[in-house]
Amino acid sequence: MSWWDDVMHRAVAEVVLVGALAGLIGVQVVLRRLSFFTMALTHATFPGVVAASIIGVNILVGGVVAGAVVALGVAALSRRRGQDAAAATGVLLSGGFALGAALVATQHGFSRDLSSFLVGSILTVGVPDLVATAVVLAGVAVLLAGCARPLLMTGFDRAGARAAGLPTGLWDVVLLLTVEVVVVTVVPAVGTILALSLLVAPAAAARLWSDRLPVVTGLAVGFAVAGGLTGLYASSRFDVAAGAAISLAATAVLGLSWLLVRARAALSGRSAPA
Repeated sequence: MSWWDDVMHRAVAEVVLVGALAGLIGVQVVLRRLSFFTMALTHATFPGVVAASIIGVNILVGGVVAGAVVALGVAALSRRRGQDAAAATGVLLSGGFALGAALVATQHGFSRDLSSFLVGSILTVGVPDLVATAVVLAGVAVLLAGCARPLLMTGFDRAGARAAGLPTGLWDVVLLLTVEVVVVTVVPAVGTILALSLLVAPAAAARLWSDRLPVVTGLAVGFAVAGGLTGLYASSRFDVAAGAAISLAATAVLGLSWLLVRARAALSGRSAPA
């Protein structure tokens, strides 16, 4: 029983940390319409995570390196005249995932561990995982708070940002790399495939309730943590995969928010947000 308690305590702590992290960066992803890019990152991170596991280094290192290559590649390609950023992102998405699958195929007996990379394995997180998530959470919170003005201007008023002398391209890369670090950090909890729902759904739900950035950020963090805890409880109660349960709970938060906002708008006679 004590072993199970220790496992669940670590899992609950990881869910809270990951939820807060996903909520913080998810607001930037939703407001800047980076959901497709984030999906590409979750897939392109896969080969880095697999390669790190094969050579015996921390998966955070392998995922960050692979994702950084993709983030910088998308940033470079999207700045070239006539180059469609969405097309470049889509190519890197499929190419990255294909490379990961090829790496898995070269390792006999490795396919049994494949699901932990794809859908997460939060019940196996250890103290090093908790420390890494806490450090990344603190770093992302400091970055978003300290660099709020340039990130806001480059995201929503690029002409004004250029007039103010801000290097818009550099700040774009900073944000893309931050998103990548967050994606890799949440892999132990929800895997590379399901990470997108935890990053996007709570922030999208929060956006339905308010237009103010501080309020949206607070709600996104709360929704992500609540969804993570609900999914973890459902996983333990009904014996289903934790990553899938967390992803479904986060999606349910978005669906419920949409219904409640629509109902409130109907009762008040106002039009609800799309």
